[in-house]
Amino acid sequence: MPELTQYLIICPFVFLAGLIDSVAGGGGLISLPAYLAAGLPSHMALGTNKFSSVFGTALSSARYYMNKKVALKTAALSIVFALIGSALGARTVLYLDPVFLKYALLAVIPVIAFIVLKKKNFGDKDESGRLPKLKTHIYSAAVGLVVGFYDGFFGPGTGTFLVLFYTGLLRFDLITATGNAKFVNLASNVAAVVTFLINGEVNFAVGVPAMLCGMAGNFVGSGLAIKNGAKIIRPMFIVALSLLIVYIARDLFFG
Repeated sequence: MPELTQYLIICPFVFLAGLIDSVAGGGGLISLPAYLAAGLPSHMALGTNKFSSVFGTALSSARYYMNKKVALKTAALSIVFALIGSALGARTVLYLDPVFLKYALLAVIPVIAFIVLKKKNFGDKDESGRLPKLKTHIYSAAVGLVVGFYDGFFGPGTGTFLVLFYTGLLRFDLITATGNAKFVNLASNVAAVVTFLINGEVNFAVGVPAMLCGMAGNFVGSGLAIKNGAKIIRPMFIVALSLLIVYIARDLFFG
């Protein structure tokens, strides 16, 4: 039976993770360390984190969809290729050390953050309709494949990169980009949760209360994003990028 201190460590951070993740992705950078800090073994922490987060992601996905902030055909195409990319990435990591990718991200992420901060109208308008349909389909598949590969190969910040590509490449506004990202994340999370459940790597005594906190965070966050748009998503996006660079630097130099 978990101790009270475990709930006190995990639940607040899972709520915060759900709030940030529903707006800009990157929630796992907060929730997973909380599970580890509470004393869960690494595989159990991963499984319980995925279990608690998948319900929150489903809730925020539903809210974006009900508010018509999801380009469903685009997201569906990305999902198919993301699952393919994730499998390829997971297989590749068996042969290659992802350390080179970590160093590359340390250089690239500050540049991305600078561009987002400098471009004041980043993601304000939905200009996806200006792209020819064929190009939209190709880009959607490419985004799914590339980000899915990254998710399988390394993983942290997958949702944040999805938002970035949907906004910068496919020209969606930040709200729709986030809605699309939620659906792609949901598909990959469901697949991961099933694997962890089959292998008994989910602590339900901790996971169920954390799930409720995560759902509450996702509900609040998605509501803020839908109501305020880029005004709230842009700063949260910078927060997510900052968390990612701290995570990678800690992993490289202190892990």
